[in-house]
Amino acid sequence: MSASSYDEALARLLVHEGGYSNHPSDPGGPTNWGITIFDYRKYVDPRATAADVRAMPVEVAKRIYREKYWNALRGDELPAGVDYCVFDYGVNSGNGRAAKVLRRLTRLPEDGPITDEVVAATARFDPARLVESICDERLAFLQSLRTWNVFGNGWGRRVREVRAAALAIAAGNGGPGLKPAPTGAGKEETKRETTAKGRPPRPPLAKKFGWGAAAVAAVAAAAHWLDAHPLTTIAALVLAALVALVVITTKGRSRPS
Repeated sequence: MSASSYDEALARLLVHEGGYSNHPSDPGGPTNWGITIFDYRKYVDPRATAADVRAMPVEVAKRIYREKYWNALRGDELPAGVDYCVFDYGVNSGNGRAAKVLRRLTRLPEDGPITDEVVAATARFDPARLVESICDERLAFLQSLRTWNVFGNGWGRRVREVRAAALAIAAGNGGPGLKPAPTGAGKEETKRETTAKGRPPRPPLAKKFGWGAAAVAAVAAAAHWLDAHPLTTIAALVLAALVALVVITTKGRSRPS
């Protein structure tokens, strides 16, 4: 796509991302125009509340999309169709995820952003085949998330629509006409299904580390109660901390990436 095609890509994105939502199962939390409260705090106001996100003008969202997603994903330099496909994936599941998949599909090491090397490698592949592969991988990733049973219908529809539009753009035919934003009784349900972020849930810090801290504290209390030698107490605490670290690390690696 050329630089001027960003507006079309954004218009298509906002069909899926438009409107405010705050579903308890959505890891994005309060979200408006597809911009989560985490993004809003990162790029606009570190102290932002859900009310601030709800009141966010669409122009603020557009600026964030341009600077933090499209530009970061090198949208102006990717082949037509692939750019929109990667852009929509990045917004829904994170730039890191979209870059990782594009790097993998172009036979480059997965870790890292979209660099000059990735742009050059992407140009050597058939755009339509890349679009198909990206969408296949994206759908499989979304299906692996435990929130698929809540948002799967909307995610599946979104991937189908992105695939169709991206393939048409790659073929030089332009994408299908934009669908109007939902209205009426089905509006909230559609928002819930299509704006939910396709990312692993963010584990609460207390839930992730609280039990480990409790285990260490319990070891310390037991050692004190038993009047253990200080060196024995230190050894027990170190062992408990190491066990907690190993378990936490193992759980973290077991999540989809």
